[in-house]
Amino acid sequence: MAHSNTLQLLLVEDNLELAETTIEHFELEGIGCDHVSNGSAALDVMVKAHPDVVILDVNLPRFSGLEVCKKLREQGNDVPIIMLTARDSLDDKIAGFEAGADDYLTKPFAFEELLMRVRVLSRRRSGEVNVITLKDLQMNVKERNVKRGMDEIKLSPTGYRILEALLRSTPNPISREDLIQKVWGDEQPDTNSLKVHMFKLRHALDANYEEKLLHTVKSFGFVLR
Repeated sequence: MAHSNTLQLLLVEDNLELAETTIEHFELEGIGCDHVSNGSAALDVMVKAHPDVVILDVNLPRFSGLEVCKKLREQGNDVPIIMLTARDSLDDKIAGFEAGADDYLTKPFAFEELLMRVRVLSRRRSGEVNVITLKDLQMNVKERNVKRGMDEIKLSPTGYRILEALLRSTPNPISREDLIQKVWGDEQPDTNSLKVHMFKLRHALDANYEEKLLHTVKSFGFVLR
């Protein structure tokens, strides 16, 4: 199963000169990097984008980096986050970690150090979210098990990946194309494959329960709610 190996980052930084230089450096390393310059745009982008790592400046217009970080964590988003700050006080670092950051870098920094930290963080989803829950549904990412209430739910590896993608995008729906990309990467399955897997997943999740969690979004995709 081929997954594209290129990392995709999101840089949230209002210093455009620093942003341009950083993006150029990443491109030389073969790493894709999108950029937005304020906190509000970052939250908008994160609704649709699923970067491997977010590099987040603390001092941003329209929502500080801390607020952006906190909001993402509240939404259950476990993307690894590196905070950038011009201030090297311990209080700022503690505030950053409390908001849900995974790592911290003080400006000015050497690009090599940022690169190293991005590579390390991209290998794991954020430790901030090991268990993803929605109502009585619970997925333990570390142990790779799924429960609904007290019942363990058995899924195929593909079913598990589909459910994980759906849970990670909750409360937002995920399009069929996005789901296929996340689950199969560039090895697109035949057209019925997703249909069959969704049928099995819906049965596993909802068949024995009054409240249905998995919903189809007409002519778009699917949502868990």
